[in-house]
Amino acid sequence: MATSAGQEYRGKVCGNKVKVMEAGGGVLVCGGVPMKLEGAS
Repeated sequence: MATSAGQEYRGKVCGNKVKVMEAGGGVLVCGGVPMKLEGAS
C-alpha cells in the first residue's frame, strides 16, 4: 500500500494521528495493527 502526501491516518490501538508529509510505500502500523486512512469508507 502506498501513501500519498496529505493523507491522514489514525491508529485504532494507540489513537495516534499521522499526516503523510512525503509519499512512500509500506504500511503504517500501530500496536501491530495497520492504521486506518481517515475519511475512507
